Amino acid sequence: MPDLIEADVIVIGSGAAGLTAALNVAAGGRQVLMLSKAGISAGSTSWAQGGIAAVLDAGDTFESHIEDTMVAGAGLNDRRAVEFVVEHAAPAIERLAALGVPFNPGETVSERWHLTREGGHSTRRIVHVDDATGWAVQKALETAALENPLIRFLPDQVAIDIITERHAAGHGFAGRRAMGLYALDRASGHVRRLLARAVVLATGGASRVYRFSTNPDGSTGDGIAMAWRAGCRVSNMEFNQFHPTCLYHPRVKNFLITEAMRGEGGILRLPDGTAFMGSHDARKELAPRDVVARAIDAEMKRLGIPHVLLDMTHKPAGFVEEHFPTIVKRLRELGIDPVTQPIPVVPAAHYSCGGVLVDLQGRTDLAGLYAIGEVSQSGLHGANRLASNSLLECLVFGASAADEILARFEETPPPADIRPWDESRVTSSDEEVVVTHNWDELRRFMWDYVGIVRTDRRLERAAHRVGLLRSEIQEYYGNFRVTPDLLELRNLVEVADLIVRSARERKESRGLHFTTDYPGLSDPPRDTILYPGAA
Repeated sequence: MPDLIEADVIVIGSGAAGLTAALNVAAGGRQVLMLSKAGISAGSTSWAQGGIAAVLDAGDTFESHIEDTMVAGAGLNDRRAVEFVVEHAAPAIERLAALGVPFNPGETVSERWHLTREGGHSTRRIVHVDDATGWAVQKALETAALENPLIRFLPDQVAIDIITERHAAGHGFAGRRAMGLYALDRASGHVRRLLARAVVLATGGASRVYRFSTNPDGSTGDGIAMAWRAGCRVSNMEFNQFHPTCLYHPRVKNFLITEAMRGEGGILRLPDGTAFMGSHDARKELAPRDVVARAIDAEMKRLGIPHVLLDMTHKPAGFVEEHFPTIVKRLRELGIDPVTQPIPVVPAAHYSCGGVLVDLQGRTDLAGLYAIGEVSQSGLHGANRLASNSLLECLVFGASAADEILARFEETPPPADIRPWDESRVTSSDEEVVVTHNWDELRRFMWDYVGIVRTDRRLERAAHRVGLLRSEIQEYYGNFRVTPDLLELRNLVEVADLIVRSARERKESRGLHFTTDYPGLSDPPRDTILYPGAA
């Protein structure tokens, strides 16, 4: 493969956000180069069990969906962004249906699709494909993209850094802008230049910075770290959503038990069978995720137990198999029958509500660089993401970013003459154990010190540890040839630093950020915005 590849637009990430953007850019007649860090289907979209929230029922309203989103976001949502996404939700669902996504049909003549309810929603508005909506959406978008001659896939590419004017070979290049990226090819170990007039970050979140996570291994904050290094602001990094119900099992560490199970009547119990959510929140199992996760965490710490139980055994015969076939199949393979046995569950890092600061077109602070989906902070989620708004955000912002790229394409200059990647002063490492050790240490202290419940002292300890690791990893990066593990670790420690810095700035408990040192709310609500170059 050549050292230099050019396209009209580069999309980094092949999940729902990236595929939506690529399809829309290609529909405008522009060539797209789509990168994935592993296989095309390896991202978080495929793992999404729940569904997509949209106002589809005659009894539902935009205002109701907006209000539910704002309540979950604890006062930090940008109302313009919430309105924008909610109002574009139904057309996004229709586009997926046209691509062949087989949403579950309604149970009555008047109901086109079956709508379920999840925590934080005031009504049933979640369209879904059994309990594997993400996989169905991924396959439909992927199939359409693979059939499009204007979209070229480049799998197994690990993005390193955004190319800007500082990488240009000549002098006198006017203006700061993104012109592509350097990427490591896994197979050859070679770093190549990929150039375009616009670059779209659709790289997902950073939940793998924690020891326990529901996310695939690739969720290492790559896009957030690259945008930060390229000079973009990031916002609200302290708001990490911990999914309340990840399977607790010695062999399987990241199997998510969908929130829809609680929406369909699942009860959280202690090992002795006691239902406990009523003592934490009047909404019980239908409380937002942060409330449920903290309740489970509190009960586990109070009793010294490794997990709690999610009980569906009271449901009628055939109900669980019909509504959650994927989960039932997997659990039975692991020796758990959810029809007759409660499911052992623990909270796990699930979603990054903060990210690269963007506008309604997905534009970042760097011209030509866009960020969409979980990598971004669009204003939709605020201090806590409402269930099933994540895939929706991918679909809506994927389309809006593509529209903006197409509208500005002719006025955007082509990339400059960019220098090749320089490996003249580095060698191959014979101490990969350093990377492995640092990776493990980082994820452990982030879980212990910057997890579901925080304190000033824990955050201070985390900041100290992050500082030491950053220095060690930066020295390693500067002396040895890059590897996929080293690049991910470099990004993870960058993101960990951003999370800790953001958490230390917030002197209150709001949404997903809960600290025993500041249990109340500050007024007025404010976003945490970090500026590159600031102390």
